[in-house]
Amino acid sequence: MRHILSFLGAAMMAGAVHAAPAVVVSPYKHLPQHWPDNAVITLASGALVAQAQRPAALTWAFATGECGSETWNGRPGQLVADANAKAFARAGIEYIVSTGGQGGVFTCASDAGMEKFIARYDSPRLLGFDFDIEAEQTPAQIRALTDRIAAAQRKHPRLRFSFTVATHAASDGSQASLNPMAERVLAAVRASGVKDYVLNLMTMDYGPASAKVCVLRGERCDMGASALQAARNVHAKYGVPFAQIELTPMIGVNDVVENVFTVEDAATVARGVRELGLAGLHYWSLDRDMPCTRAVSGADAQCSTMPGVPAGAYWQTFGRAFEQAVRR
Repeated sequence: MRHILSFLGAAMMAGAVHAAPAVVVSPYKHLPQHWPDNAVITLASGALVAQAQRPAALTWAFATGECGSETWNGRPGQLVADANAKAFARAGIEYIVSTGGQGGVFTCASDAGMEKFIARYDSPRLLGFDFDIEAEQTPAQIRALTDRIAAAQRKHPRLRFSFTVATHAASDGSQASLNPMAERVLAAVRASGVKDYVLNLMTMDYGPASAKVCVLRGERCDMGASALQAARNVHAKYGVPFAQIELTPMIGVNDVVENVFTVEDAATVARGVRELGLAGLHYWSLDRDMPCTRAVSGADAQCSTMPGVPAGAYWQTFGRAFEQAVRR
């Protein structure tokens, strides 16, 4: 019950230090998306948070560069932290700081750098840190990062550490899921001795429909069923407990335009996350959870490319699924 109430935004004692809820549900917010020139928006009191009906948690994306001297699309990390960390704490909104991302690299070569990085964003509402590792890091950089995380985890046991990786969702019996980079990340996490890590699967952009990469519905990938299949495959093939797996779909039209994640898929995934006992559910992104106000073909950073789907529909659908769990 505690994790469901946390998801619904139940009031908590102001300023209390607390562990992450058992299930974390938070949309991603691409911080640079609406920054005016030479400024950083304060998310906690802004319309962008209000559009999602004040989510209980938000994932900030993405910090890049070396830990302790990281930047956010060129803005210094301290500037971003000063604009948001205390504001989130005052507003009672939990947050995750995400690093890397597509085309981004986050590295950490020293424990001192990691401690500086953590301290910069710390507040009673910080849930933890996410490390989105896709294609650019070297094996040495990945291992250095996971070694730093293992050391930081011992000093900060209340914080949650997750690793976001690419995945397929094969339904042909092969259990094909993690790509080679994701396998390297998982191996490094285990070799470094990171405890209770969370593996966040990017359940999106599978490519042309095939049982080798997804669950089929007719001639297309069933995006809801595929997201849950990815979790099952990773659990079975790599032995990752369901309680350490979470999912991040890309709502609406994906970059692979034939992969379309509908509101119905959102309801399916939310139910599945609850039934499988997964660690979390996120989506890319808060900015896209709204209709397009101009002609758009394919994926767009500022809308879902889903005609007739109103603003906040995906967030509300995730919310209804968890409300139903409370009533049962």
